[in-house]
Amino acid sequence: MTTALESLLDLLDLEEIELNIFRGRSPQERSQRVFGGQVVGQALVAAHRTVEDRHVHSLKGDFLRPGDPKIPILYEVDRIRDGRSFTTRRVVAIQHGRAIFSMAVSFQVEESGFEHHTPMPDMPAPNDTPDPDQFNEKVRRMIPSEYRQWLDAPQAIEVRPVEVRDPIEPEKTSPNLAIWLRAAGKLPDDDRIHQCVLAYASDMNLLDTCLLPHGVTWMNPKFQSASLDHSIWFHHRFRADEWLLFVQDSPSASGGRGFNRGLVYTEDGRLIASIVQEGLIRLHP
Repeated sequence: MTTALESLLDLLDLEEIELNIFRGRSPQERSQRVFGGQVVGQALVAAHRTVEDRHVHSLKGDFLRPGDPKIPILYEVDRIRDGRSFTTRRVVAIQHGRAIFSMAVSFQVEESGFEHHTPMPDMPAPNDTPDPDQFNEKVRRMIPSEYRQWLDAPQAIEVRPVEVRDPIEPEKTSPNLAIWLRAAGKLPDDDRIHQCVLAYASDMNLLDTCLLPHGVTWMNPKFQSASLDHSIWFHHRFRADEWLLFVQDSPSASGGRGFNRGLVYTEDGRLIASIVQEGLIRLHP
């Protein structure tokens, strides 16, 4: 397991300070706000800590305020319902006495039934994508120096884009994006950890998809973006330390917002999760 992945797992290991109240921290980086995937992952951990013998099948979260990386985040869990088949939790993340994030999480007992799924599209296998070292070096030469430290830092999530794009001045293309991703090392045999790691990774580049038709990236100094909401439906068990194909599209952008969808497949073509996100996208004069 890499040091970066160990740091991520440590980030997701919340401290229980009272019944239904947990404390999380942020990495000591120079970012001005907390990464949205971190808040989603930590909130899911908090919900998991209040449920036994059931697996999470969906979560729906709303980002309310930017998170402050300098202070801890308190996660308060409301045990809304414990039914015969389903369990519902509501998690509120709090900083400075105010809610910064709210999420509803639904758990279910193991159950069998009808099954179907949208087939995985034909994509290059992970080993057939551009060499990650050559890709990173090419991107490194393109991006401003202030972003190179982030690119050179060890990453907890290994990402291999199916297609290389110019990170500064990309061509306008259709709103479709595909990447392979996995944890950068072996994870424990605990389904909850694999779900939380995927929840963390799912916010890494989903919002980029709605920018593709407009030839804009987050490196543009006039561009402003932020996740507004984030939803995940888990369909099957999976391992986040094995390659997963994240196929994304954006049906719409309007009113300063971009709407994005994603389907996550195992390498053998099994659909394991569906993800939806809307985000703020503004290009200032």
